[in-house]
Amino acid sequence: MIQRYRASAEQRKPGPRRRPKQDGSIIDCIHDPQLFASWFEDDWQSWQPWLAFLCALFALPMDADKLGVYRECTSRKDAPSDIAREAWLVCGRRAGKSFILALVAVFLAAFFDYRPYLAPGERGTILVIAADRKQSRVILRYIAALLKGVPMLTRLITRETAEGFDLANSVSIEVATCSFRSVRGYTLVAALLDEVAFWRAEDSAEPDYEVLNALRPGMSTIPNSMLLCASSPYARRGVLFEAHRSHFGREHDPVLVWQAATRRMNPSVPQSFIDAEMERDAASARAEYLAQFRADIEAFITREAVEACISKNVYERGRIDGVRYSAFCDPSGGSADSMTLAIASKQNGVATLDALRERKPPFSPEQVVSEFATLLKSYGITKVLGDRYAGEWVKEPFRAHGITYESAAKPKSDLYRDFLPIVNSRKADLLDHPKLLQQLVGLERRVARSGKDSIDHSPGAHDDIANAVAGALTNVGVRKYSYDSSLAWVGGDDLDENATFRAGRITRYLFSGGIIR
Repeated sequence: MIQRYRASAEQRKPGPRRRPKQDGSIIDCIHDPQLFASWFEDDWQSWQPWLAFLCALFALPMDADKLGVYRECTSRKDAPSDIAREAWLVCGRRAGKSFILALVAVFLAAFFDYRPYLAPGERGTILVIAADRKQSRVILRYIAALLKGVPMLTRLITRETAEGFDLANSVSIEVATCSFRSVRGYTLVAALLDEVAFWRAEDSAEPDYEVLNALRPGMSTIPNSMLLCASSPYARRGVLFEAHRSHFGREHDPVLVWQAATRRMNPSVPQSFIDAEMERDAASARAEYLAQFRADIEAFITREAVEACISKNVYERGRIDGVRYSAFCDPSGGSADSMTLAIASKQNGVATLDALRERKPPFSPEQVVSEFATLLKSYGITKVLGDRYAGEWVKEPFRAHGITYESAAKPKSDLYRDFLPIVNSRKADLLDHPKLLQQLVGLERRVARSGKDSIDHSPGAHDDIANAVAGALTNVGVRKYSYDSSLAWVGGDDLDENATFRAGRITRYLFSGGIIR
């Protein structure tokens, strides 16, 4: 039997590199001309807030100025006495979060010794996770510059790949995207998460929660592993908001939460620029540059409500004779968004989703229309409703296949608004389609400056499937609620004559508009 590797008691004792002191600390590395000083020496003063954060993160001594910054950005009084194994940065855009993540990644990789906790042949990984590969490359470029710009660190590199670096001390630095599947299987000495409030993934409705759940087991065997999450704030939901709500301002909490506006961390951003952004869209700018969670955005529909309407392991329903079907199409030109089609019917008073199609770009719109028309005809459908902003181009291709395309009378927000009570009252029967669940749960209700609310997908996400399903199900004629107008609920079977008389008076009063008493 292969035994699990376990370091000896002597090896497990934390050495000086696993518990950095002021000597050889990250602050010393920043001031060392042979290490990182060249990245900071042009304007030491503007970097002081970040030095205060790093002192807090690694439990290093702080002077009065740094302690003041720490208290301002954490709403705590006492400086931390232990290294933070988990920290959350809630900072405005252009504050410098990505560079600091790269700096911490390089410092942990080069100056900590994790080999006593690794089995023979095992590598410890510092995983930097971003929303997509484009953002990952930004951090990777910072990491490459820090490693290759310091001869002492360059000698540690044994292999460079498109996703990261292998170092001679059995540590690898890798970048990844926010997929809970791709981050599994690592032995993690640190996980650094960038812009976690804006993560979106096609394989998950809540990628931030699921990625964290996948990461934590990989960190469990490294006693001093670190989780560092950084992001500009967004809506009042998700792991960033939950961490802020649970740990911000709590004295002696082992989880560090640091909240700071853009100019507090990076004074080089002009105040005039932020003032102009506040004038243009105050609600957005307060989140983007003042690091305040948005109060004008909320989740539109709960995951529990949607899941209660899903028929598990039902992926499509065939045509039933005698049932009238309707359809809704969300067209696309084939270059950016998906083109989707939903077919629905009313069965036993329930809005039933029978078929769902999505064609991802790039594609030929004419070919997709032909495929959709064939499916529509198989359900006996000759008219399809569709997004009214699609333009006229889509009508002619459908007409060529004997299908009438009619623009929906209501805009998308109204369709979602009508769809909500159908779901909440469980008057919907949905197919088991993971992307449908993801897109519905990801919808947001926003309040515009005019006071009118709108419902749409979050930034960087999509709602092509959700739009088609909402349009189809709201068009089958299902009543959202049913009302009992008999007033039998006023009393029970044992009503006496006076009670019956009173119930009659209530009935006459209500149905006469208050005239008959």
